Amino acid sequence: MATAEVFLSVLMLVIIVVSLLSNTVVLICFLYNPEIRKQVPCVFTLNLTFCNLLLTVSNMPLTLAALINEGQPGSDAFCQFVGFSETFLTTNSMLSMAALSIDRWIAVVFPLRYHSRIRHRDAALVLGYTWIHSMSFSTAAACLSWVGYRPLYASCTLSDVTENSHTPFVIFTVFFHSLTFLLSFLVLCVTYLKVLKVARFHCKRIDVITMQTLVLLVDIHPSVRERCLEEQKRRRQRASRKISTFIGTFMVCFAPYVITRIVELFPSVPIDHHWGVVSKCLAYSKAACDPFVYSLLRNQYKKTCGDIINRLLKPSSLNASGPGHHHNHETRGRNNIVQTEGGCVVV
Repeated sequence: MATAEVFLSVLMLVIIVVSLLSNTVVLICFLYNPEIRKQVPCVFTLNLTFCNLLLTVSNMPLTLAALINEGQPGSDAFCQFVGFSETFLTTNSMLSMAALSIDRWIAVVFPLRYHSRIRHRDAALVLGYTWIHSMSFSTAAACLSWVGYRPLYASCTLSDVTENSHTPFVIFTVFFHSLTFLLSFLVLCVTYLKVLKVARFHCKRIDVITMQTLVLLVDIHPSVRERCLEEQKRRRQRASRKISTFIGTFMVCFAPYVITRIVELFPSVPIDHHWGVVSKCLAYSKAACDPFVYSLLRNQYKKTCGDIINRLLKPSSLNASGPGHHHNHETRGRNNIVQTEGGCVVV
């Protein structure tokens, strides 16, 4: 193996390990914490986690095997099935991200009507559409024999195997990526930019209240005043950073691969094999990023992970702590909420 193939194989292995571990942790948190299961967005998060896990244990190892062996892994029929599953899982993942963005938009823009508008039944209907959408394209590609091993990406994916129907395959590919990647990207941009607009409006209101409080508290310590100003700055940056993460990771991971697939439709444009594999690795890396972007960096998941670790490492101390321990923990949580909502008022 050349140096480039070794590097790509190591990269693929790292993506597999990180994706497997992180998505498994999300699934454990979902099973451990009943409060997470009660939330409506958990339907989309759970679907996204399962898609990422299945993609990690089925398609990614075969791509790694193709890189190492420099050839198609398995028979043609097996490769067609793997390509079918990849098309289905990737499409389902993109649409699940779009569904999560719509849920966040409704929760932020219409907070008082959120629970009446979005219920588990409504989430199940949206999830049903993502499955029908994904199954339709993957089934059509399989029935038309447009799934097979593509050496450019060292994986079983969409491919005009027969090379006798180039024009219909071009139309299908453009239509497919327009209704999956492009549609999901537009939904992410529209919804999260509206969320950002509302978040900035609320930040301005909180900043005004905080400054009025600081003016009234003339004897406030300078260090406390400085901490309040810093908190205002962090609050303004936090919403922009989260929105940039949601949209940015989607584009960085999927855009190179989708653009390469479109450019590939023009035979006169040469594409380097190494770049094809790199773009495929970037698309796979979204499965490793999603657990952190949508779950593990949230306070609820952090707390659940901490509880699980404490239960595993100190089961006796947790049992001996008794109800007083939980009461103190709840009291500290309420104090933290008051401090946060009050801007920087010391309780």
